[in-house]
Amino acid sequence: MVSRLVVLIAPGRKAQDGITWDGIGTVVTELSELYQLVKETRVDIVLVDEDRVDLTQAVATRIRRYNPLVDIWRFADEQRHPDDHEAYIDGHLTLEYGQSGLQDKLTQILEDKRLLERYGFVGRSPQLRTIARTIERIAPTDASVLVVGPSGVGKELTARALHKDSGRSGNPFVAINCGALAEGILESELFGHERGAFTGSVAKREGLFHKADGGTIFLDEIGETTPNMQVKLLRVLEDGTYYPVGSSTPRKVDVRVVAATNRDLTEAIAERQFRDDLYFRIGVVKLFVPPLLERPQDIQPLLHHFWDAGREPNYTDSALNLLTRYDWPGNVRQLRNFVTRMAALKPSGLVEASDVERFIAEQHAGGTNLPVSTGKTVEEAGQELIYRAILQLGNEVKMLRDLITSHLPDENPAQSIVGEHGAPPENATMDDMERMLIEQTLTATGGNRKETARRLGIGERTLYRKINKYNLN
Repeated sequence: MVSRLVVLIAPGRKAQDGITWDGIGTVVTELSELYQLVKETRVDIVLVDEDRVDLTQAVATRIRRYNPLVDIWRFADEQRHPDDHEAYIDGHLTLEYGQSGLQDKLTQILEDKRLLERYGFVGRSPQLRTIARTIERIAPTDASVLVVGPSGVGKELTARALHKDSGRSGNPFVAINCGALAEGILESELFGHERGAFTGSVAKREGLFHKADGGTIFLDEIGETTPNMQVKLLRVLEDGTYYPVGSSTPRKVDVRVVAATNRDLTEAIAERQFRDDLYFRIGVVKLFVPPLLERPQDIQPLLHHFWDAGREPNYTDSALNLLTRYDWPGNVRQLRNFVTRMAALKPSGLVEASDVERFIAEQHAGGTNLPVSTGKTVEEAGQELIYRAILQLGNEVKMLRDLITSHLPDENPAQSIVGEHGAPPENATMDDMERMLIEQTLTATGGNRKETARRLGIGERTLYRKINKYNLN
């Protein structure tokens, strides 16, 4: 008998299908019985007869208020295509599997749920299940892994799951955000430095690679590293050798590297911002963690997970509907912020649709790049984004022209960039204007890159990338 499973069948079903349902799980024929079981015990799967049309989305939502991670699967006599109007159903089974086949399938579903719980993944989406199964297969190996996904989806959680299930789990897991540090500081943090290697280095310091020896190092936002740093990372991945800053003596280390990025590194390679040899080395296995927009099944479980311990969230169906249909550009991190806010503002009250609408409006109050999609399909949201980008393009060209003009030295009006009337030449591209602006500002500052970046209003790391892109070294 498969444990923690409830079968909701229609009267008479037990005598018609040849399946011994009591050998599958707890059999009920009334919704009231199902509600009682879900309230009193942990139920992992509810298997629903296709003839039970009374199990609607509203019923499913109510069941998941008590147990947000419960799977609801429909079974039928023959294979059927999923109904788009039953998005609350996690899957469909057929009685053609027979008794043993049906039990094997349900056992696999329970195993997927066990993996999700083991790795700390909260949700029911098929995407999360696929990630969990992949982690189970590759975690015991030493293969380098590249975790790809937008900001806030849980890339570090994925990296920790890989470490937890590996033979290195008894050794350190060390994480660093490569995009948050300047190149010189990042090199020192990763590889350490010798005393006197640079101003302020009054003592020798071991780097994170040394601290992670025998374990796993997680390089978040690796796409933000400079080509010079990428060469040094490639050396470590190739033979485990690195040099502390200020030292000519190589150090050996045994670590597994898990990297993450929210960028399209193939595009960065095409723009010569990322080394292709490093890309192939860190991406032996690639794991894609999709945005929350693509896995709405995970929203209700995450609501319960983030709520204050000891108190269940209280929300209307219309509020949950809005939360499920919202784009969540900040992904799981943004949803957690919403829950924290509601727990503080309505500690004993009901979260209503107006609360969600107010939150969504505030999220987009200062932004014009993201469409507020509270009922659009992915395709419609994409079309709106493209439409807005086209509308903004003309303004951006004008803004760039004004930026060029404002930063030109007084003694050099740069007629090569702008025409007599302040407009770009007909054959000038955006890249042409950007390159000329950077080149002339570098000339005006005598090659001082820090001052150039300040005048242009960009970061030094961005300036370095632009200089390499346009071969202005």
